[in-house]
Amino acid sequence: MKSPHFLQNTKSLLKLAYPILIAQLIQNLMGFADTVMAGRVSSTDMAAVAVASSIWLPLILTIYGVIMALAAIVSQYAGSKSYKKIVNATYQTLWIALVLGVGVIALYYLIAPTIENNIELDAKLSALMFEYLGYIVWGAPGFCLYLALRNYAEGMSFTRPTMIISIIGLIVNIPANYIFIYGEFGMPALGGAGCGIATAIVYWAMFVGMLIYVYLSKHLENVSLFKRAYGIDTKEIKHILKVGVPIALSLLFEVSLFSVVAILLAPLGADIVASHQIAINFSGLVFMVPLSFAMALTIKVGYCVGQEQYQDAKDICKDAVIFGLMIAVVTALGTIIFREQIAAIYTNEAPVIELAASLMFLAALFQFSDAIQVISAGALRGYKDTTSILVITFISYWFIGLSFGVVLAMTDIIVPKMGAAGFWIGFISGLTVAAILLAWRLKIVQSRFDNSLKVTN
Repeated sequence: MKSPHFLQNTKSLLKLAYPILIAQLIQNLMGFADTVMAGRVSSTDMAAVAVASSIWLPLILTIYGVIMALAAIVSQYAGSKSYKKIVNATYQTLWIALVLGVGVIALYYLIAPTIENNIELDAKLSALMFEYLGYIVWGAPGFCLYLALRNYAEGMSFTRPTMIISIIGLIVNIPANYIFIYGEFGMPALGGAGCGIATAIVYWAMFVGMLIYVYLSKHLENVSLFKRAYGIDTKEIKHILKVGVPIALSLLFEVSLFSVVAILLAPLGADIVASHQIAINFSGLVFMVPLSFAMALTIKVGYCVGQEQYQDAKDICKDAVIFGLMIAVVTALGTIIFREQIAAIYTNEAPVIELAASLMFLAALFQFSDAIQVISAGALRGYKDTTSILVITFISYWFIGLSFGVVLAMTDIIVPKMGAAGFWIGFISGLTVAAILLAWRLKIVQSRFDNSLKVTN
């Protein structure tokens, strides 16, 4: 907080971050609405939505990671006032998004029949799950195109449209669920599978909403996408993929890590799995705060780099880490003080509440390293240094976090088997290593930009 610009920097970051945070929370609320509304039909319908979502979300998050590259690229171009390059990069990302969206549909119809015939699930659950996936994949092109336009707008430092379009998505989602789950207005009652149609409609509605904003916005007149269309530019596409693929793989590694741990815990009993899921779910909600802040930091750093204001970029990175740790202190204390009450929101079973509350204490410690690593990664994305994020997160999460967690949770090598707590200590260890290495990498990247400026001068 010794920085003379601390308040100014944090205020500008918060202005960008809060719409992203609200949008992220609304996305989770849509998933919650799907689960609750499907659960009112039957537990099988709710389970089908939950299992299908666990397959769908890692896939769509991976695609999101590729497209996230556009925000960093656009922000750098905006800083250097390279407006034609912004439009070209956005068109190339739209081409990538269209290919990925159509590819999801093709992938589903290629592999789904084989998986469905070989998977060992209750027949009704399996049928509902694949019916849900068969509907939702048709929304993939719309969602991918929406993500491209969203990152174009965010790269130009306009994040409020993301929030507004997410609210529109929620407004569409609930009545669409009602119509297709319960069979209203002449539609067939599809049960949980109806959530797939509703979500696909929401994806297209969000794309159309963002397209209208981009067309009408006076803020984007200098970088209008409608004055000239750009065909496929392989050089720019390679540039986008070079930045975006490492981001995508980093997200995939993180999401899949938690899925693997849930599978490893399954033999230990339903109570342990449930308590672990409660702690993970709550941690995921808290994580959205530093994540949104990190996404805002990507935009600010990219803009400063585009302007060649490298010292400003360093200052805002430092201030972001300090503010992120301040937030972590508040959220960690809240988690510790109210851990039993938080667990009780999810369940009324005393043994599960007790186990979850014990994990919540570890989840509180988890938040400090998590804040540093996600904010450092956000800064590195602003510098377009994403391959290092991939390498560091893979080593930290899988080789250190998971390995150490398995040793503590499932063996007596160091201490008697700790169960779920062992995996959480593994998470903390992996995240701490990631935080240290990403912060170290950030300093290296910043020093390179400083040196390049000295050479230029």
